[in-house]
Order: sequence, then structure tokens, then C-alpha cells
Amino acid sequence: MEFIDLKTQYRKYQTEIDDRMKAVLTHGHFIMGPEITELEAALAKYVGVKHCITVASGTASLEIALRTLGVGPDDEVVTVPFTWISSAEVIGLVGAKPVFVDIEAVTYNINAAQIEAAITPRTKAILPVSLFGQMPDYDRINAIAAKHKLAVIEDGAQSFGATQRGRQSCGVTPIGSTSFFPAKPLGCYGDGGALFTNDDALAEKMRAIRTHGALKRHSHPFLGTNGRFDTLQAAVVLAKLPHFAWEVEARGRIGARYTELLSSVLRPPSSAPAVAPDNTHVYAQYTIRVPNRDAVAAKLKEQGIPTAVYYPKCLHEQPVFASCGNKWGDFPEAEKASREVLSLPMHPFLTESDQDRVAEALKAAI
Repeated sequence: MEFIDLKTQYRKYQTEIDDRMKAVLTHGHFIMGPEITELEAALAKYVGVKHCITVASGTASLEIALRTLGVGPDDEVVTVPFTWISSAEVIGLVGAKPVFVDIEAVTYNINAAQIEAAITPRTKAILPVSLFGQMPDYDRINAIAAKHKLAVIEDGAQSFGATQRGRQSCGVTPIGSTSFFPAKPLGCYGDGGALFTNDDALAEKMRAIRTHGALKRHSHPFLGTNGRFDTLQAAVVLAKLPHFAWEVEARGRIGARYTELLSSVLRPPSSAPAVAPDNTHVYAQYTIRVPNRDAVAAKLKEQGIPTAVYYPKCLHEQPVFASCGNKWGDFPEAEKASREVLSLPMHPFLTESDQDRVAEALKAAI
């Protein structure tokens, strides 16, 4: 059984993917070829914003967003300790300090009620993470940001395709960011990412920074980077994009079926993922929580069922962030989640028979 089945996806879309990639090989514009412009227009329309700027990775997109906003040394950025390291890594890379806020126990997303207590005169931005496939309460987060005159960047690497109150992930904050890493809801066959905004000035600066700070060739008003998206990878995403709405629907259906199948066994202190009011969920991961996580994972492995842990440690436990001055106990919900979460096989092509097999094995293991 595949944890994420990219092989079946490729077989289903093989003709479109191959044709798109062959077109790039034929025209030979491997850097910033016409597929880049075509993809950016299509993604901006999908999200419902004026501008999409494709970049080299999801990590690069976050760093470029921070640089565009002028975040740097002596600044602080509010984010969460329960996420992949890049969400906080980029804050350090621009010379700023990540300030962590605990998560909600149910959604695993930032606890908006705790954000204001973390804001100081040095705070420059808020960088919430839309973890596992759904968004935190951006109406509340945006209101806090407006009150304190702060920027908000959505890290939507795991939630692309999800909605909140009818608005698409990556389109609800001044800057949205996503990733096209192969395992993401909309992935390519390497690294890639994108930024989204309605602000013309921000879009122009982000485009420049991703191309060595240049607005035009040999004119560099900004300190930039080589953050361009590869044309071949853009071709892959263009081939997959027409199927994405179906995949989003399938993810929601499969996630809901998992929850129904597991309702009899995932009782407190165990739990299935919950979808917050006004949200849809794309289940980038179908993540349960069980107190004896490692033992359950071992029993599932014996039955040939792969699992994964996103994430076994919080970021304030990582040596690289020791200088932030946090200690064990500062973020109890994040710490508890890191020791209990377990992700099950999840992808749009997961069959009901495989789901049944996972559910029965999980019941036996628990």
C-alpha cells in the first residue's frame, strides 16, 4: 500500500504530463519559459487574486515574502512551533526571530486567542500555517494584524485547494504561499512553490527578488536570489491542474469516510481530524492522534500499512532555535500533539477496500 500514490496519478494523467514536458523539451526555454506565465495566470484565477508569482520551492516563497515585506534583523515574526521547520527557518534566514504561539488542540492550527500576547514593538508579521489541509481563523488573525499594523503571510503549503467561508487558501491574506513539493495536494516532480497577492507593489517586488532582485535584465534595485520555478516543473503542474478540482473533492470524500469508519475506535483521548466551522479540508495528511502512537504505528507496519509522523518534535525543541529562549512546557498543546499524531495513507486514489483495510488494522492495533 502506498502512503501517497503518485504512481497511479501519473498513469492516469500520463498523456497530458508527457505532452506538456515534451513541449518544453521542444521549445527549449527551460528557465522562465512560456509555461511559467501560463501557470501563474491559471493559479491566480484559481485562488481568486490578481497576482501569482511562481518560485523555486515553498521555503523560497516564504523567504521571498519576508524579504519583500522588509523583515530583517531585530524584527520578530509570530508563527507556530508545530510545523515543518521551513516555516520558522526562513524567519531566521532573513535575520529575524521567530516568536512561537501554541496551537489549538482540535485543528492543530495557531490559537488566534494567544496571538496578541506574543506581539511586541519588534513584531513585523504574523506567519500562520494552514496545517494538514485546513486554514486557521483568518478573519480573526487579519483583524489582529490590522489593529497592530502587521502583515500576514499564510503558509498554505498543505492547504492549497481548501476554502474558508468560500475563499481559497492563499487568497485570504496580503500574501499567500504554497508548495508544489510532490507530496502536496498540487505537486510537481521536484521542488516548487508560489506566492499570491492582490497588491501590485508587493507582486512587482516579489517577482524581482525571485530573479536576483532585477526588475529588468542588468538592473537590480533589490537584493534578490535565484528563486525561479523550473519550466519543466511548471509543465507538470499545468498538466495536473485540470484534474485538481476532482482531486480536492476526492480528498474531502475520502477524509470524511475515514472519520466515519474510525468513529467507533477513535474516542478520547484518541481523535480523528476535525474540520473547523466554515472550512473545507483537503487532507494533505489524514492525521489522527493516539496516546500510544509509536506502538500503534509498529503494529500497522506489521500489517503492511505505512504511516508517518508530522511532526515528532516541536520547533522550540530543535537546537537551532535554542536562542529563542523557549523551554518544554511553554506550548503544551503543540508538545502533546507532537507525541500523539499519526498520519494514515491518504491520496485521491485511495480505494475503499484499502481504507477498510487500514481501518480494521487500526482498530486491532488500538
